Amino acid sequence: MTHSLEIREGGWETLGPEATEIRRVVFIEEQNVPREEEWDGRDHDCIHFLALLDDQPVGTARLLPDAHIGRVAVLTEARGLGIGVALMRAAIDAARREGHRAVELAAQTHALPFYSRLGFQAFGGEFMDAGIPHRNMRLSFTW
Repeated sequence: MTHSLEIREGGWETLGPEATEIRRVVFIEEQNVPREEEWDGRDHDCIHFLALLDDQPVGTARLLPDAHIGRVAVLTEARGLGIGVALMRAAIDAARREGHRAVELAAQTHALPFYSRLGFQAFGGEFMDAGIPHRNMRLSFTW
């Protein structure tokens, strides 16, 4: 069965309601991230991305003004369909368009291979964030 995948880009005002629900399910319910850590007050400053599979919101990501990609989340039932890759490509393209020379993210250690396949390289040591082990990663653009 073929699915239709659409990635929408926009501000928190337009994409926030759906992104909020996806992040609540993935981070707060599934991964037990404390609510106050998930809602850091930075969403209004970000470019947001929303993945719709057959018109249903199933994934989200955000690009901060300092070229950090974060809050990449895909609902369980939509994993393994390339949605995370599509979200990341959209965020990377937006960072390039904004004139950034690189993008960075803090990857949960289990997701290091996923981000490595997209060209990201880990740097620095492992650290804990919201009780989950992470490593910083960077993708530099060649001009």
